Amino acid sequence: MGMKHLLSAARRSPRPSSLLQNLRWLSNAPAVAPPSDVSTPAVPAMNYDMLAEAVKEKLKRLDNPDSRFLQHASPHPKLMDHTPILAAPQTRVTTLPSGLRVATESTLASRTATVGVWIDAGSRFESDETNGTAHFVEHMIFKGTEKRPVKVLEEEIENMGGHLNAYTAREQTTYYAKVLDKNVNQALDILSDILQNSVFNEDRINRERDVILREMEEVEGQAEEVIFDHLHATAFQYTPLGRTILGPAQNIKTITKSDLQNYIQTHYSGPRMVVAASGAVKHEDVVEQVKKLFTKLSTNPTTASELVAKEPSAFTGSEVRIIDDDLPLAQFAVAFQGASWTDPDSIALMVMQTMLGCWNKNAGGGQHMGAELAQRVGINDIAESLMAFNTNYKDTGLFGVYAIAKPSCLDDLSFAIMYEISKLSYRVSEDDVTRARNQLKSSLLLHIDGTSPVAEDIGRELLTYGRRIPFAELFARIDAVDASTVKRVANRFIFDQDIAIAAMGPIQNLPDYNWFRRRTYWNRY
Repeated sequence: MGMKHLLSAARRSPRPSSLLQNLRWLSNAPAVAPPSDVSTPAVPAMNYDMLAEAVKEKLKRLDNPDSRFLQHASPHPKLMDHTPILAAPQTRVTTLPSGLRVATESTLASRTATVGVWIDAGSRFESDETNGTAHFVEHMIFKGTEKRPVKVLEEEIENMGGHLNAYTAREQTTYYAKVLDKNVNQALDILSDILQNSVFNEDRINRERDVILREMEEVEGQAEEVIFDHLHATAFQYTPLGRTILGPAQNIKTITKSDLQNYIQTHYSGPRMVVAASGAVKHEDVVEQVKKLFTKLSTNPTTASELVAKEPSAFTGSEVRIIDDDLPLAQFAVAFQGASWTDPDSIALMVMQTMLGCWNKNAGGGQHMGAELAQRVGINDIAESLMAFNTNYKDTGLFGVYAIAKPSCLDDLSFAIMYEISKLSYRVSEDDVTRARNQLKSSLLLHIDGTSPVAEDIGRELLTYGRRIPFAELFARIDAVDASTVKRVANRFIFDQDIAIAAMGPIQNLPDYNWFRRRTYWNRY
């Protein structure tokens, strides 16, 4: 048969040889109606038609499920509260009409308890003229009340074998007491008395000035405190977070009684305070005591978040260097702008902090530690100690590394730090992330071992998050962080971002600012 006959035979072929020819053949074929006495086949012959019919059958089954499953369906579904399941033990919270919140976590097996008052106020809410007032108030609170002179107060605490303490931070102030279970009500009475009825005697105020000035001298001898004060001053310059907690010496010498009273009246208000208790406590008893005792608090509805919104803290890429050749070791901190407490990426930064890790020459571990930065430092012996940090505030944060080293090691140490930090944007191992997640969860559980850390955790979270986050939820959020999450968050906070540097000591060999800034990214071709 010749070529012409082959072509004509191909044209007469009723069976197309490809899907495209199938479609053309179907589109050109005449429409022929089936006879009325002949039923249409249920499943067409074409493959794609069979697939379409199969999908239709599945959709029908979804629209009309088996009646056996419908007997368990409820026409009125209800939202279930899973807090008792997720929280172990449960944190109970009651809000009083004044806005004061009372939160407790009971541990039946405990014979001791910690009760305290956490206040959403600190040095951040001061002005340049009153900087240091929050810390000054903390000192004066323990100097006697109308009912309890200072001698009576101290004897009462010692006679019941309790421990009364306080601390002031940039955004929070805390007063707490650790006592036996039988003295919980007495401790609440003392706390309410000193917070509402303190007598600011002029002689006591003048005497306390010298105490705070001596405390400032002690703090200046603590290198880590000094470095982080300088780091805040340069990173948040001209903003409230840039001020120190103790304040300048000139302010300590001039703060008056009216300044202290005005600060308490303005910031120690019910909506900004949390009474937290843990250990051998009963929630109903604590609430009843707080209702009876805390009756003189201000009900000013202004929240700390509103004050922060009026005067936010902006991060500035900058550095401060203090050359002091009399010091044997150099120390410096390199920081990026971090996340706020409520930022969705704050958990990922916690994991990244754990990935960078910490190292100390006098502690065990070194070249076999999980963190690659610690391995580099340990193998090459280029630092005395090293620590990654992640500090959160209401609207911003600081994320970076603090290190102490010999002057001759500063160049190599700086390269190791910047290489490992920048690597988080490019190359992250799932094994390293898994290891960091496990370490983070362990450290969080170890941190709340005791009634005082639990009470602190309750008070801090209610002030920062507005609720107590169950560990089941927190661990689920930590486990959701994987290598891709770390790289995404690193690209947000680290990749080609400005940095803040604070350095002190014999730091002539520390690379300049542009050297550090250049190594926030890699040139990849």
